[in-house]
Amino acid sequence: MDLDLTAAGFSGVVLAGGTAARMGGVDKGSVELAGRTLLEIAIDAFLDADEVVVVAPAAVPTTRPVTFVCEDPPRGGPVAALLTGVGALLRRPRLVGVLAVDMPRTTAYTMRRLRAASEGRDGAFLVGPDGRRQLAGVLDAERLSRVRPDLEGQHGMPLHRLLAPLDLAEVPAVGEEAVDVDTWSDLRDLASDARDT
Repeated sequence: MDLDLTAAGFSGVVLAGGTAARMGGVDKGSVELAGRTLLEIAIDAFLDADEVVVVAPAAVPTTRPVTFVCEDPPRGGPVAALLTGVGALLRRPRLVGVLAVDMPRTTAYTMRRLRAASEGRDGAFLVGPDGRRQLAGVLDAERLSRVRPDLEGQHGMPLHRLLAPLDLAEVPAVGEEAVDVDTWSDLRDLASDARDT
């Protein structure tokens, strides 16, 4: 049996190029929670990944080596960002993890659960207490490549349309895993929770 030595097991893509409209357009990745940036926290969720790509308008220093890339044109939405990130991976993985930079309670443990749930399926995504799919998931890279739209179709495309043909497991969030930082109030609440524990 031939081995494909170019195939890595698991790689991660951090989506950090959103508009952050409800936070005055701030770069969310640079926002700090408990003394660390949201970007560093998101990268930590990919502790088990062979490689991590960050999709963002600009590269910033990080403690872990990562690849920075930006979709063209910028601010193209999650589909364009995800596919740009996958395209920037140096090695073709079997599984690709995707995580929005504003979900600081999603951890490496979360990603391990998602990977386990994706076995035998096209992928798995975290589901919040309200039943909504979150921007934290794992996808079979080969299946993703089969539903990939052309370049013109990527910009502004909602993620649910890209994922609609795929057989995805839903993994209920534990604790605050599904919490995202959409407003400054969300950030204050998380910071308050951290001080109280």
